[in-house]
Amino acid sequence: MSPSDVKMTKRLGTARTRRPLSAEERAVYEWQLNVAGFSEEGQKALRSASVLVTRVGGVGGAAATALAAAGIGRLVLVHQGNVHASDLNRQTLMSADWIGKPRVESALRRLKELNPRVAVEIHNINIGEDNVCDLVASSDLVIDAAPLFRERFLLNRATVEQGKPMVDSAMYELEAQLTTFLPGQGPCLTCLYPGDPPGWRRQFPVFGAVSSMIGSLAAMEAIKVLSGLGEPLVGRLLLADLRDMSFRTVNIRRNLHCLVCRDHR
Repeated sequence: MSPSDVKMTKRLGTARTRRPLSAEERAVYEWQLNVAGFSEEGQKALRSASVLVTRVGGVGGAAATALAAAGIGRLVLVHQGNVHASDLNRQTLMSADWIGKPRVESALRRLKELNPRVAVEIHNINIGEDNVCDLVASSDLVIDAAPLFRERFLLNRATVEQGKPMVDSAMYELEAQLTTFLPGQGPCLTCLYPGDPPGWRRQFPVFGAVSSMIGSLAAMEAIKVLSGLGEPLVGRLLLADLRDMSFRTVNIRRNLHCLVCRDHR
């Protein structure tokens, strides 16, 4: 992680809850406190941080679950609509008894059962021009798991303008990809995709194992950025194909003519 990345990390979370860990917190997070380079300071950084996750289906739900288990301080969950039977093969925050009820309410219930110390704020809406700036402003980092590129592009513009990190995660069938955007540190989503990829559609084949995998990796990227642990995927795109279990990273560059980030460097 570069010195400028470290400065960004130190700004995240500030001193809102930098009090020492309680005995209960040490007991719950005992196993991760021993990760090299993390320690109690990393745990306090997570506790003081707020993450916006949109949406909380197969990918976003797995990310929210992993962040709640890790002890993130606050989750802001955005996803409109009710649970359908067809959601249950992948959306692990949903349950059969919740069919016909709002997804975000099921997510709130399941996450609070997992970790009651985490504050969870829910919004039964999807990202739009009328709410994206306020939602991004309410959080330290964004995990983008929306199926529509319109939502992704709105989040990208807002995070660039506000200087907020965004972890971008996606999957299709048995393939998945992941990267992290740090404004001013590397490319943005529009550098990578100037417009909707050809042939992209709202519904696509999915196994829950694939969406849960990339969602968990997205949570790990968020943990790294917020705590200063390891090296995030800034300027690199992780590509995974589970048909042959191949994983690789490719470098991605800024577009000097990008209409979103060219003036925010």
